[in-house]
Amino acid sequence: MNAPTAKILDGKALAAKIHEELVYKISQAKDKIGRPPGLAVLMVGDNPASAAYVRGKERACAKIGISSFGKHFPTETSFEELSDAIAELNQDERVDGILVQLPLPNHLDSVALLHQILPEKDADGLHPMNLGHLVRGEPGLRSCTPAGVMRLLHEYNIPIAGKHAVVVGRSILVGKPVAMMLLAENATVTVAHSQTVNLSQITQTADILIAAVGRSQLISSQMVKPGAVVVDVGINRIVDASGNALLVGDVDFESVCRVAGYITPVPGGVGPMTVAILLQNTVDSYLQKV
Repeated sequence: MNAPTAKILDGKALAAKIHEELVYKISQAKDKIGRPPGLAVLMVGDNPASAAYVRGKERACAKIGISSFGKHFPTETSFEELSDAIAELNQDERVDGILVQLPLPNHLDSVALLHQILPEKDADGLHPMNLGHLVRGEPGLRSCTPAGVMRLLHEYNIPIAGKHAVVVGRSILVGKPVAMMLLAENATVTVAHSQTVNLSQITQTADILIAAVGRSQLISSQMVKPGAVVVDVGINRIVDASGNALLVGDVDFESVCRVAGYITPVPGGVGPMTVAILLQNTVDSYLQKV
């Protein structure tokens, strides 16, 4: 079998570098503003994956000097209660970023709740106003995972202008915003999804292939152009033959790393970048106060 040829796009190392940059920015601004930055993560219910994500975000905040104003609500919490909590945080001058941890229990309208966060405190970059700024090419807070993907491409000096980028997935969280960000940098972008016919014929033409569908190991080596840049946004839990739970992406890493030029691992690729950009968005909102 061929040895792997792909270079690893190391999200963990880049996230650590971003954390250092943010520590420096906070230290420069803290005396002028008179307080550290603040992030509020609202979580409803007891989804174990969500709880792990929230703990990870709070640890990352503590590490770089961001105050956490997290609130954990029971599953049966009403829309009105959450709405009031968001209104309170919108008014709280210590809070620069607000994030509602998704998914929410079925009885809650997550879109309506996201709309209530002030656009300038929208740490997740998902408010319609911030998505509108993205579409229009105007400054504003950007969705964390897509912005993390772009930052990784820039860090490794991967050319984007004039390249064919194929995004597999069309969610408002990743697929649509990352397609807009690639367009803004003059890539030619194709968005493929569950209804796409002949998916592998399309992915084989990609210079930059971004997989964001949430289907484990969907992208095989036969679907990848030799030398392509492959970014795996998927995080899927599977159980192997021995009964061990594993985290895998939307890309079959073992086979694709023998064909691609660059590839992100799972875990350790896009995941740490999502949290790093969340912290960066919070600090960017904070620095507006200077």
